[in-house]
Amino acid sequence: MPRREVDVLTRLFWASRPLSWVNTAYPFTAAVLLTGGLPWWLVVLGTVFFLVPYNLAMYGINDVFDYESDLRNPRKGGVEGAVVDRAAQRPVLLASCLVPAPFVLVLGGYAVVTGNWVSIAVLAVSLFAVVAYSWAGLRFKERPFVDAMTSATHFVSPAVYGLTLAGATFTPGLWALLIGFFLWGMASQMFGAVQDVVPDREGGLASVATVLGARPTVWVAALLYALAGGLMVFTEWPGQLAALLAVPYLLNVLRFSGVTDTDSGRANAGWKTFLWLNYLTGFLVTMLLIWWAAMRPV
Repeated sequence: MPRREVDVLTRLFWASRPLSWVNTAYPFTAAVLLTGGLPWWLVVLGTVFFLVPYNLAMYGINDVFDYESDLRNPRKGGVEGAVVDRAAQRPVLLASCLVPAPFVLVLGGYAVVTGNWVSIAVLAVSLFAVVAYSWAGLRFKERPFVDAMTSATHFVSPAVYGLTLAGATFTPGLWALLIGFFLWGMASQMFGAVQDVVPDREGGLASVATVLGARPTVWVAALLYALAGGLMVFTEWPGQLAALLAVPYLLNVLRFSGVTDTDSGRANAGWKTFLWLNYLTGFLVTMLLIWWAAMRPV
């Protein structure tokens, strides 16, 4: 393969945030497998879509339109985000929009054939949130609190899409789980924004953290983590045990309860903890889901 093509693929790989692939693919796959009823090829297709193309769209678009602030951000340029120079912005943006297209057409086509219009609506909302978060003229990421809600939609919508695609029944316990997951997503976005207060302000970007300030944002994130854990009490057994999984996130953010805007960059240590904590939490959630599935009547 020519060196130029290798360089392009490498750039797209890092722009898609490989450490975060599982955060969107897992909710979809878990939802459809536990609900059942879908053909295996559709499950595989949806998993691949939410694993790579979806993340490429989400983060590739973000990296292109966040170029000015990323230049000032010391944590960019690696696993936590690429700095896309101006010469590469057009191909990255094109790939971010075109790579997901075939997957969306097949997934949407299946829903049309089966008359599942609810799943089409959910997928449309999910893709709109991906684009609206960063795209110039929309820039939901610069609308305080809307930024956190949009980011949470990025991770909860694959699960909701999987559930609607597979025809799941939305029980009160399932709603509690999804709302808790949404609050977890908001808390995570808010805490992630704390470390970027200084470069975001220097780049002229607004966020919930630049508006509230670093310390209040940490406390709001902690409150949302606590509420997310509390909602697990209303899920079916052994789902209540998932309330304990909120504790490590809560302790992680509270380590920075005294952070100021000036030294907000030190919250990056907490963000790195958050990244690996997600993998441990994912393993424990998987054990709970297997336990729950084993208890279901055949």
